[in-house]
Amino acid sequence: MVTSGKSGVIRFGVITMNKVGVIGAGAWGTALAETVCRANSNVILWAREEEVVSSINKQRENKVFLPDTRLNTRILATNDINDLATVDLILLVTPAQHLRSICAKLSFFLSKSVPLVVCSKGIEVGSNKLMPEVVKQELLDFQLLILSGPTFAREVASGLPTAVTLACEDQILGKRVAEMIGTPQFRPYLSNDLIGSAIGGAVKNVLAIACGLVEGMGLGDNARASILTRGLAEVVRLAVCLGGQPQTLMGLSGLGDLLLTATSMQSRNFSLGFSLGQGNSLDAILTQRISVTEGVLTSTAVVDLSLEKGVDMPICNAISKILQTDVSVDRVISELLDRPFTEESTFV
Repeated sequence: MVTSGKSGVIRFGVITMNKVGVIGAGAWGTALAETVCRANSNVILWAREEEVVSSINKQRENKVFLPDTRLNTRILATNDINDLATVDLILLVTPAQHLRSICAKLSFFLSKSVPLVVCSKGIEVGSNKLMPEVVKQELLDFQLLILSGPTFAREVASGLPTAVTLACEDQILGKRVAEMIGTPQFRPYLSNDLIGSAIGGAVKNVLAIACGLVEGMGLGDNARASILTRGLAEVVRLAVCLGGQPQTLMGLSGLGDLLLTATSMQSRNFSLGFSLGQGNSLDAILTQRISVTEGVLTSTAVVDLSLEKGVDMPICNAISKILQTDVSVDRVISELLDRPFTEESTFV
């Protein structure tokens, strides 16, 4: 397949040099920078922390967020966001609650011809906005895509096989961006459903905490399977209410991401839930972490959004109550189990 882009002819695996900006040098942003280099693009990686910039540029390693992973020499780290003014494509990989402030900074200098790929997963607290809605409010008339799916950063950085959803309303643009960032080991599958892709990536973090909690409390594999299945029904209900497509949630950005994040201790959200189930306090768990656990704040936003839209999401509501109030875990679990029996006729 051959496509023409503003940087020249693009071929899968053999590509004229593009310059891609990655905003956010946590584990996921660093892993994406590395895989984009494998697609033969140069990368400018923006980090807030000076020690991260220094570590990447001088030692070819992100010692803070992704240690023991050798990084490509085509990655240039910077803490000056204005250095991204000349890129052909931007991947937004900041924590969800910081995305708006980053977009506001980009609005001062970024050309509207530069497509934006939202890689952050969450819902903004206060506004209850999905990540693409936040970007659109700050960066009007920009071309927008969403990258989501089952992705542990270290595996992506190591070049292990990974498949993701790349959602874009403009399929020609979607194909062009897929060629820019894709490799045989990092495979983007195209979708036109931004809402479904955004909801799947956000709510799965809350459900992963629930599954970790079940594991930590020793409630059994049956309970975890129930949480996964009924939790997916909650995700579908919310997505459909907001205009998303139910089939999107059966794909990589829905079921795929949920299965990965809610079944492995590699997941920050699952491991947080597990630790809660073992009796540790939320404050104690978060104090020991340097990376953001997105499901904690997203739990509040998703419950507020579901109440606003009249969507029943009992599992997410239970997790939010555990994280945000003084109600005991045992009491919340009992309330969830005491709900009336109902039918399982449809996801929505």
